[in-house]
Amino acid sequence: MKLFEALEKQLKKEPNYVTDNGELKKWVVVTKAQNFDAELIELLLDDKELKDKFFVDVKGTLVFNQNLFVQFLEQKNYLNDSYTQYKNKVGLTIDGKYLRQRNEVALVWPFKDCVLEGGQSREEGKREEIFFNEILAQDEITQLLEPKVLTNAKTCTTEGEQDFAGFTRDAELNKKRGLPENTITDNLIIKGNNLLALHSLKKCFAGKVKLIYIDPPYNTGNGTFGYNDSFSWSTWLTFIKNRLEVARNLLSDDGSIWINIDDDGSHYLKILCDEIFKQENFVRNVVWQKRTSPDMMATIGDGHEHILVFAKKIEAFKPTVNKLPKTEKQRAAYKNPDNDPRGPWVSSDYTAQGYRPNQMYKIVTPGGAEHYPPEGYCWKNVESVFKQLVEGGRMWFGRDGKGVPRRKTYLYESEGQTVWSWWPNSEVGHTQEAKKETNAIFGKTDIFQTPKPERLAQRILQAASNKGDLVLDFFAGSGTTAAVAHKMGRQFITVEQMDYTPTITVQRLKTVIGQRTKKKGKLFEEIEFDRGGVSKTVGWQGGGSFIYLELKKYNQTFIEQIEAAKDSAALLAIWEQMKEKSFLNYNVDLKKQEAHIEDFKALSLKEQKQHLAELLDKNQLYVNLSSLNDEDFEVSKEDKMLTRQFYNIKKQVAGTR
Repeated sequence: MKLFEALEKQLKKEPNYVTDNGELKKWVVVTKAQNFDAELIELLLDDKELKDKFFVDVKGTLVFNQNLFVQFLEQKNYLNDSYTQYKNKVGLTIDGKYLRQRNEVALVWPFKDCVLEGGQSREEGKREEIFFNEILAQDEITQLLEPKVLTNAKTCTTEGEQDFAGFTRDAELNKKRGLPENTITDNLIIKGNNLLALHSLKKCFAGKVKLIYIDPPYNTGNGTFGYNDSFSWSTWLTFIKNRLEVARNLLSDDGSIWINIDDDGSHYLKILCDEIFKQENFVRNVVWQKRTSPDMMATIGDGHEHILVFAKKIEAFKPTVNKLPKTEKQRAAYKNPDNDPRGPWVSSDYTAQGYRPNQMYKIVTPGGAEHYPPEGYCWKNVESVFKQLVEGGRMWFGRDGKGVPRRKTYLYESEGQTVWSWWPNSEVGHTQEAKKETNAIFGKTDIFQTPKPERLAQRILQAASNKGDLVLDFFAGSGTTAAVAHKMGRQFITVEQMDYTPTITVQRLKTVIGQRTKKKGKLFEEIEFDRGGVSKTVGWQGGGSFIYLELKKYNQTFIEQIEAAKDSAALLAIWEQMKEKSFLNYNVDLKKQEAHIEDFKALSLKEQKQHLAELLDKNQLYVNLSSLNDEDFEVSKEDKMLTRQFYNIKKQVAGTR
């Protein structure tokens, strides 16, 4: 045990070996050892106990016993998330204890410790993860999750689209919401892979996001994640897990995440979230009635979806949950039949279940009627309290003064309704309403199969955030969350990779703010803003701004070209460009590739695409921040300025040239 402690203490001196949660990156250490990394060996030599254990003296020269060191790491339960503990023993265990010795359940599946970069090629039910769900093992990941260089920034205001001139960092707003004064306060739309965008956001927004609301792709069983039918759920869980882990780091301590999911995935996702966010931080499973009528073709009609709600820290989150404002129907229920000067009121039953002798007294009403509590009930308060309520004008005995006593609650006294877990479509909308909203903005379109109604997003934002709070959605789609957040006075950050982002997502937000455009015969046409969705409810009148920016692509450009290729000739032309300009995997042998080019031509088009995609180094899909000044990546002066401003870098990035 002492050797474990010494090794852990020594390895943690190197920040690259430690996760954000303070755990050792075992896979990194193992990889370093297998490569006889000088930095690792030097760390081990600096400790006498470790030197004696893992080095052999051969004629005065110390030789690193690599096999012994790796075996020592792998045979011990060094990291809870390492799959190697399951390799050496047969049995269901967690942290070395058998399952029946523990109360919680953890999901273990192939590739759990891996990363599914998973770029998206299609939306909603038609989504297909790029290139057959290629999953990267930890020893293949070196720079994949580093912050990325940014490009193509535009500022959008009511005056139109303008060149990017800088980020806003409103010190006063940040002070009010308890964030560092230099936090960016602009609304952001980011185009790029959401996993990599989240890791880039982490550098600037870790611990600052009040609310995350996402509608991720469901594992519908139609081949969406169908690379290997035996592992379809494993693949989907890996995809979701990678993103939720970094999303948790972005949440503030009193923040929460709300995740839309269907029946097929809700139970898998609940256990996964229990593991990531911890079971004690589970808030509720909200059931949303998404349809107005049952599916007549189904055995049992599908009429609902789930919204899983988890807090970052439940005790910090609880006091921040808002009650929902009264609906018009609820307000209409408040009347004033006795012209009470305190305004409209509703009455409530004054009895309670049970038998309490001191609360069984007779009540004589102002009209002379006598009342006792009904059988099995008592009055809510003792006689002295009842007398005070009567003298204070808080009791109602009906118009004739002879009715059973009821207690008054005035409209101004009622704070609103507590959020509960059943959300009927009459209150928060349904899928057909959502389609009408998107069609009204974009014209009739089938791009979005299952958009979410604005009223649904409004309910979530009402409950879990306040004006000025930061709201994040990293499966942006048509931009519903961002649109509603902006109308409700929240700051939004939204991420989407799809090619429609500039024409659909951005255009929707331009409509929300009411961007003026040039018109023939006039300098500008009249400002027209989005009056649909929740605009009337929240009193939206347009205004505001947002910044659009992209992750700067490198190998991702070749990925997209490969996907778009229509035939083998196009792929061969792309291969010629890849040889000249792309970053290929370190183990790719160009001579062998060329020698077997005829074998490549004999493959199906799908297999050819898969093969070319696998040759690319996935660590270089986008340009890393550490390569900002690397001439090989040809980052422009404007993009350097944009990137430095975003990450608030005052001087040249360390390690760049």
